[in-house]
Amino acid sequence: MTMLTRTDTGIRTIMPIKHAPGPDSPGHAQPTHSPSSTVPGRDLRLTITELMRVLQFGDSVVPVGAFSFSNGLESAIQLQFVRDLETLRQFVMTATRQSASSDAIALLAAHRAARAHDLRDALRADTALFNRKINEEMRTMSVRMGKKLAELSSHLNRTPLVTNWLGHIERKETPGTYPVCLGLLFAELNLPEHDAFAAHQYGTASMIVSASLRLMKIHHLDAQSILFEVNATAEAEYARVSGATLDDMATFSPSLDVMAAAHVKAHVRMFMN
Repeated sequence: MTMLTRTDTGIRTIMPIKHAPGPDSPGHAQPTHSPSSTVPGRDLRLTITELMRVLQFGDSVVPVGAFSFSNGLESAIQLQFVRDLETLRQFVMTATRQSASSDAIALLAAHRAARAHDLRDALRADTALFNRKINEEMRTMSVRMGKKLAELSSHLNRTPLVTNWLGHIERKETPGTYPVCLGLLFAELNLPEHDAFAAHQYGTASMIVSASLRLMKIHHLDAQSILFEVNATAEAEYARVSGATLDDMATFSPSLDVMAAAHVKAHVRMFMN
């Protein structure tokens, strides 16, 4: 059942995620993957180097162009859906929950495909995610950041998988969405999928909060409070979607889609989207 709740930022749709049916269940179409963090023999404690890799690619200053986008916040402020700290908090929390229900599922599928040394599932995840982004600006944001991350990954960690993936993007054989590229990168660095999930969720929230400091009157301490709240929800969000399949990816936010469409033709704007 889909549940609708109304907030000051518009209609929020909370769509529960169905878990993949077992191999003996009716309608089974895709295998259920175990999270990579539970692979037997894998020490769950990150080394210092691994932890610093997570910090590096979860940092808002990683050069993939995130500073050019507001993830829809600019339109939300212009149309007064977001007008103060509380409505900003609601906007960020809604955006990260929707991200978990769509982008993060593709990210996990790509990570698992890379661990299995098979890009076919990553290619399917990339196309499936791109097709679910119905407005132009969100598609542009995802593929531009994705290609930049793929180029950065190839420069830092020139492995066959990363090089092959960048080739697929350059030959226009796949869109190259950011979440899928991030999942592949973390797998190649031997970092567990839940860390890739965490970096993506934090990045989504950080992008919006950083934009808010340039778009509205908000204290930087309040901005950090919102990020702190997002961090506290990440574990539950990962548990909610970690067993989902590509067919379960869904995001329904007509208010945000309409605002993004209006932003395309805006004459005065600070961000690309």
